[in-house]
Amino acid sequence: MRADARVREAARGIGARYGVDYTDDAAVTALLAERRKSLETEQRRPAAYLGLLTLMAGMFLPFGISLSPTLDAHLFAVLGAAGGLTVLGTALLVHARAQWKHALRNGPLAGYREVLGIARAHGIPLAHIPPWLEGRTTGGAGGGGGKGAAPIPTYPPVEPAPEAHTETATAPSATVPVPVPPKPWAVSYYERVADAGGWHDEAGCLLVLAGVGGVTWAATVGTGAGYAALPLVPVAIWVWLAGRRQGREKEELREQALKYVKELEAAQAAGARVPELSPQLRALLDDHH
Repeated sequence: MRADARVREAARGIGARYGVDYTDDAAVTALLAERRKSLETEQRRPAAYLGLLTLMAGMFLPFGISLSPTLDAHLFAVLGAAGGLTVLGTALLVHARAQWKHALRNGPLAGYREVLGIARAHGIPLAHIPPWLEGRTTGGAGGGGGKGAAPIPTYPPVEPAPEAHTETATAPSATVPVPVPPKPWAVSYYERVADAGGWHDEAGCLLVLAGVGGVTWAATVGTGAGYAALPLVPVAIWVWLAGRRQGREKEELREQALKYVKELEAAQAAGARVPELSPQLRALLDDHH
């Protein structure tokens, strides 16, 4: 925010509405920690677990009709109870989800997302947005599943402010530009291969099963055609070894990528404008945190 006085003033205006000073790093850090813990508590409320158990009971109860003569004798009553449990469980889950979304979408977190949206509109890149802040699930190359229940708002792009109008005297980091660490070749290569592979174990198992099955069929039936599948076993071993080699290579690249992300975080904390992370690096940072 030091780089653009307009963003700083907008953040102060938003903070006045929500009672939070979004230009205070310590206050925002404490706010995010407290709100994240509160959201996790919302997801673990008894209503959510009770709704899930009730829904499962309603869905699986009809399968017990064929296993129990008692249930079979009261078919309509059992189906009615299953329907009632399914409706009740669904209602409890919907209620728990609504409570979580209300806590996510309202209050100081909504103001913080407004600040992030305004910063992005003014050309300030957001290096990393944790999935929980937007209600996204963790994991995957996209650093979280889907758009999320509370995405960062989008505002029309704003023309960059002239250098003369920016308040460069407000921070020592503005007079001495903080260097942004260059992206190593290994990190770029990691971004390309992060989503590749993962099929070697499954393919190896299928090849072994095919080879063993062919030999078993040949020995049982007495035809030599089945022995043609025997070379599939060494092919499976080769596939497994290739997968292991690729896994070791990706792990080494992952360590270098994680080091680069930490360097970016340090540079951003010192006042540098760092580029937004790629989906692969966002996913890596999510897993690390």
